[in-house]
Order: sequence, then C-alpha cells, then structure tokens
Amino acid sequence: MTPLPMPPPHDGASLLAPIIFLAAAVIAVPLFKRLKLGSVVGYLVAGILIGPSGFAFFSDSASVLASAELGIVMLLFIIGLELKPSRLWTMRHDIFGFGLGQIVLCGVALAGLALLADMNWKAAVIAGAGLALSSTAFAVPIMEERNDLTQTYGQRAFAVLLMQDLAIVPLLALVALMTPGGGAATGGWTETLGILAAVAAVVLSARYLLNPLFRILANADAHEVMTAAALLAVLGAAFIMQAAGLSMAMGAFLAGVLLAESSFRHELEADIEPFRGLLLGLFFIAIGMGIDVKLVLANLGYIALVVIALMATKAVVIFTLSRLTGSPRSDALRIAGVLSQGGEFAFVLFGAAATAGIMSPQNSNILIASVTLSLALTPLAFGLANYLARPKGMDEEMEVDFSDAKGKVVIIGFGRFGQVVAQFFLSQGVEVTAIERDVEQIRAASRFGFRVFYGDGTRLDVLRAAGADNATLIALCVVKAEPSAKIVALAQAHFPLAKLYVRAYDRRQALTLLGKNVDYQIRETYESALAFGVAALQALGFTPEEAHEVEADIRRRDDERMALQLAEGELLAGVNLIHSKAVVPEPLVKPKRPSKALNTEAEEVTKAVKGEDVVL
Repeated sequence: MTPLPMPPPHDGASLLAPIIFLAAAVIAVPLFKRLKLGSVVGYLVAGILIGPSGFAFFSDSASVLASAELGIVMLLFIIGLELKPSRLWTMRHDIFGFGLGQIVLCGVALAGLALLADMNWKAAVIAGAGLALSSTAFAVPIMEERNDLTQTYGQRAFAVLLMQDLAIVPLLALVALMTPGGGAATGGWTETLGILAAVAAVVLSARYLLNPLFRILANADAHEVMTAAALLAVLGAAFIMQAAGLSMAMGAFLAGVLLAESSFRHELEADIEPFRGLLLGLFFIAIGMGIDVKLVLANLGYIALVVIALMATKAVVIFTLSRLTGSPRSDALRIAGVLSQGGEFAFVLFGAAATAGIMSPQNSNILIASVTLSLALTPLAFGLANYLARPKGMDEEMEVDFSDAKGKVVIIGFGRFGQVVAQFFLSQGVEVTAIERDVEQIRAASRFGFRVFYGDGTRLDVLRAAGADNATLIALCVVKAEPSAKIVALAQAHFPLAKLYVRAYDRRQALTLLGKNVDYQIRETYESALAFGVAALQALGFTPEEAHEVEADIRRRDDERMALQLAEGELLAGVNLIHSKAVVPEPLVKPKRPSKALNTEAEEVTKAVKGEDVVL
C-alpha cells in the first residue's frame, strides 16, 4: 500500500501525524485491555495498522523508533529512582550470577538450535547471543502494570535485565571480532577509557551537581523549570552513555539510582512520569510499525517454529535456573514467562551481523520478525505463567473498581490491624473506604460482611479513585515499611488536608514517621505489649495500682528515649532509660546483726514488715 502523503512541515495540517498516533493509541489500547490482552499488544496492533503493512500512514518506522526509545530511557530512570545504591548492591548476586548464567545458558542452547537450522557457526553464535537477551521495554512495563517490580520475582527478573544491558557492549565487540578483517581492530583501550570516563561523569554529576541545582530551582518556585531540569538530567545522562558506546537506558538508570536518596526524588518521578508514559507507548507503536506482515506471511510456518523454539527454550532454561538459584516454583514460572521473549537489542545486533557479512540478510530479517512476534506474544506468555503460578482453587483476580467508594475515612490495608480499626468507625456510622491488595484477604473479609476494594495503595491513581482527595482521615494500616513510606509521601504531597494516621512496624519506622510529621503513629505491638505486661504483673500478685504505675514509668521512659533519638538521630540514644536488668536490693549477703530503728517512725515501719529484717 502506498504511504499517504504527509502535509509540509509549515502547514497547520502537520498536526495530522501526532493526531494519527494519538488516535491509534486511544482506540486500540482500551480495546485490547478490555480483551485482557494488555496495553502493550494494543500499541503493537495500532502500530501495524498505521504502518507500512497497514493503512501506510507512515513509511519510516526507524525514525519514529529512534525518538521513541526515549520512553525506555525515562522508564529506566524512574526505576533507578526506586533503587537505592545499597539495595542495588544487595542484588549483585542475581545480576552477575543469575543474570550472567541466563545469558550464557540461553545463548548456548539457542546457538545450538541455529546450527541445526544450517546456519554457519559465526551466524549461530550471534543468533544465540542476540536471542538470549530479553526486552526491558516489554518486561518491565508488564511487571510495573501489576506493581510487581517490588516483588521477589520482579527484583530477580529486573536483575537479569540489568545484566543483559551490560552485555550489549561486549556482544557488539563480538560482532566486530567476527567480521572478516575486523579481528585486528585497535583502539580497545581508548574505548575502555571512554566508557570509564562516561560512567564517572554521570556519577559525579548526579552526586554533586544535580541536588544543588534542584535546590536552587525549588527555591525559585518555578515548577516548569524543575520539569525542564528533570528532563535535562535524564537526557544528559543518556547522551553521555550513548556517546561512550553504552546503552542510553543504562545511563538514565545510573542517574536514577544515584538520585534515589535525594529529597527531590518524588518530584523528579512526578515530572518525568507523563513523558515516560507517552514515549513508551510510542516505542511500542514503532515496533508494530516495523513488523513486515508480507515477510511474516511468506515465511509464516518457519517464523512460527522459530518463535516457539525461542520462547520455549528460554522459558525452560530460565525456569530451571531460577529453581536452582532458590526461587519457589511460582516465582520461577513468572520470571520465565516475563523473560521468554527476544529483545529489541536483537534488531541492532542482527542488523550489524548482516552488514558485516556474518549473517545473510534473509536470516537476519526472519530473526528480526521472529523477535518482534515474540514481543507481541509476551503478555500472553506472562498471563499463562501467572495462571500456572496461581495456587490451586484461586478464582480470577479482582478488578479495580471504586465506582461506589465514598467514605470520609480511607483505610489502606485491611488485615487484622485494619479490621479492628474499622470497627471504631463503623460503630459510629462513619463511612469507610477500605483498600486491600491481597485477594485472599479481601475474600476472607467479605465472609464477615466487609466491603473491601481491591487496589494498590502505593499508586496515586488508586488513592484518587478511592476518594483520598475528599477524605478527612487516611488510616494507613499496611504491614511493610517500604510501601508505607511511599504512601505517606504520596498522601502528604497530594492530600495535605487529610489527617494521616499510620501503623508502624517497629521503632525505626516510628522514628521515620515522626520525622515526617504524620498526624499520628503507633507501633503495632506496643500497646498490646504494655497491656500484656500489666496483666502479667497482676498475675504475679502486684496490685492493679502498682502495675499501672510501672506502665506509666515505662511509657515515660519510652517517650524520653524517642525524643532523644529524634534529636540526636541515633537509635542507641537514651539506651540508659531501658530497664535492662532486674532491680535487686543490696547488700547481697545476709547482715551479721539485725537492724535497729533509729527513731519511732522507722520502728513502726520495721514492724509492718512481717518476719523480715529491714536493711537500711
């Protein structure tokens, strides 16, 4: 089909191009989400329809793809903001152990299949290495859409993707080495120094320049300039890395990690998010535009076999490796499902191999088409993996629906703690909107007549849908400290008029919450431990008055410790206020002579002690 002529750039009708992109996305994405196929497949189909193989509104998908890759860059920056360097360090075994093992084992297995398909050994090695890599652009949004990046399997899958991004440079070097006459290439040291200089530039800039810059801009109270500075930070880091021959996404990710502990982290995330969403959708549309439907139809049987072999081989290898490295069966299935596709880097690697004469153009095109189709099948593969990973007897997941949510109090987390808290509101006729992410917990609560909404409280859109904008009080009753901290930040930034009452897991979290000036916080076991202690003292024969005096003393000491810890920023401050050993009267040896009262009052007291001498 002949591409439709586009209006000249100076014509007002030049808006037709972005209108077509937006219209395709607006129509296709909701439709495919309604069909439970996910937004990614919707973007791909939209790209096919408006690309050369469809209505041919556009003929050059490569130029669109080059710009749309910025969506991946911004996605990796936001992910980096969620990962502190200390947390990234804890992932090192998964990155360099599990991740490297995945690349090597999948590469060897797929290279073996390529040899069986009559490829020469050089082409087979490049094919195996390229197909071993998965798609960060597809896998991460799918996990993010389910808010699973913080889950154990999401962290492990992301560690593998990080290792794959690091493998890009050596794989390109491998193509250069295999190129006839390219083995004697020089300049390796120069390239290495350039890479080290680029990494150092990003690290030093993010560590020492960006925070002072954001502080100055924040004091200037110019929100649009803050947005411009956020974009500058992301694109600048990406450009530096690209200039050194590394992945743009890796540069943005590194900048995000280094800014993860910045006080401007949430502001940066909010500024980048709209651009990230639009450009990432554009990336998927561009991938769809690049699918050559004629080539696929002409080689449909062969490409189908390649896609099945690719996804099945990777799924089996990744599942086995996940199990061997400690993942439970359900996590291993999800990791295998989300990483079973080929990656967008294969387009570059196979194109370079074809240009260098290592791989025939026909094989290169078929492999690229196979990778593209595997990308389109990723949501389905991940859906199947999730279905197989679900416990037996579990019904389908609940949908997020807040159509009848109207409570003045929003309870986030409806476990044992949240259910007891809800009793106080419900007993007085106060309307409550309860949010819970655990499907089984929702079902258990529903058996007792509770109406609980399914939703993730760490998402701003869910909080808004639940009515947090109009809430008088937000009761945060979740167990884990990490999601709790994120919800606190969102609530204070977007719902400042609502009182924020927070359940703290331990003393450390309670101190953090006090530092954030929440309206009320309480350690989940503190009051129950005090009540337990009072009851236990009475069981030992102490009077209720004596037991409550002890309770008051412990509360006073705890309050003093908390004040010292906040003031000094040290967890061990005020440790002398803790009753760390039993109070034993002295002397520890029996007196040689009985005691004598020095006056009448003392003698009366002594007589009141039955059968015991009083040591003064």
